[in-house]
Amino acid sequence: AMKPIAAIAPALEENVITAATVYDDSATTFGDINIHNSYSGGKGLITVRKAIEISSNIVNVKVLMDVGTSKGVEFLNELGMTQFTKEDDAMPTLALGGSTHGASPLQMAAAYAMIANKGEYIEPTFYTKVEDSNGNTILEATQEKKRVMTEGNAYILSSILKSPVTGSGGTAYLCAISGMDVAAKTGTTTDYKDRWLCGFTPYYAAATWFGYDDPETVSGLGMSNPAMNIWAAIMDDIHEDLDGKRFGKPDNIVTAKICMDSGKVATSECTRTYTEEFVKGTVPEKCDGHKTVEICKETGQ
Repeated sequence: AMKPIAAIAPALEENVITAATVYDDSATTFGDINIHNSYSGGKGLITVRKAIEISSNIVNVKVLMDVGTSKGVEFLNELGMTQFTKEDDAMPTLALGGSTHGASPLQMAAAYAMIANKGEYIEPTFYTKVEDSNGNTILEATQEKKRVMTEGNAYILSSILKSPVTGSGGTAYLCAISGMDVAAKTGTTTDYKDRWLCGFTPYYAAATWFGYDDPETVSGLGMSNPAMNIWAAIMDDIHEDLDGKRFGKPDNIVTAKICMDSGKVATSECTRTYTEEFVKGTVPEKCDGHKTVEICKETGQ
């Protein structure tokens, strides 16, 4: 659940990636740290969108390393997670939530709400104001508000986070709500001691954590994620009487047909393609990885 906010969000903001950027989902070592996936092996060349859909550990760590671990820490600090420091947490595993300092469900809910709020972080509060018996306001909440993502990039991240819910290999498939856009990301810690589900709709953001205060493996769960079941049940209930709604698309969002092997704009020679969304000005160049040539049968040249 840390992948979208520690790696993908800062990488989008720094123009290091788009949703279509392609990485090789294969075993990689960073120094003495060997990164592997929860599923067997790797999926080969996949886009950033697909990497979030299937929760690739390898690709998300590669994204963080490309944008820089310090940038990841700085971005989390902007989201109110000031417990993260460059000295303690600027490491490849930050993208996976593996760091010296963790985050609370409240912090994660506020971080995902930032994406839903079109890139504006709003400090969470549990009250708006307190009045005395005469109706006089004696205490009023003050909330820090600041922009940490552009509206366009926040929309792209929202779009990417729909993939775990609707994609063929999505890990948050139970979170779908009929007629409603849902963005969500699952989370699992080492040895499956903790389960997470963080996500949002056009109406609400929520984060669910399932585990023990002193982490221990919960027996009998296997690969299931009770946090997802809880999140889905609660969100289904509170959206029951609400009108279907989609995430608002800014005017600077454009689409392009993309080659799934290169992450660039597809040509007539590309065989695996799909349509992707981009902030205007970030559409990649045309694919130069595929072309048709004539071969001499006699020489093979």
